[in-house]
Amino acid sequence: WPVYNAYDNRQFELRQQKMRAFQKKINDGSVNQMSDKDAASFLAQMESTEEEIFQNRKKLISNLRSVISPLKIIKLKKAEEDFNRKLLRQYRNKGRK
Repeated sequence: WPVYNAYDNRQFELRQQKMRAFQKKINDGSVNQMSDKDAASFLAQMESTEEEIFQNRKKLISNLRSVISPLKIIKLKKAEEDFNRKLLRQYRNKGRK
């Protein structure tokens, strides 16, 4: 769990701090006043953050290989995806009531 918790904490940090800041800037209308140069810089920052998220996932897999088997890593990934789908379904169904 320490390996997964370190990964999860970093993912949370990247998504909450950086991606939310990007979303806020997009949604508050700031984008409409950006120059092409500013937009290019903003896009580069977004790409960099997405790359960090991807690299963090790769690091998790690399770190997990020293602790559990590749098959268990695949099962963990499937369990995460199943869990996320279930949460999304529950969220959607809650809104219909």
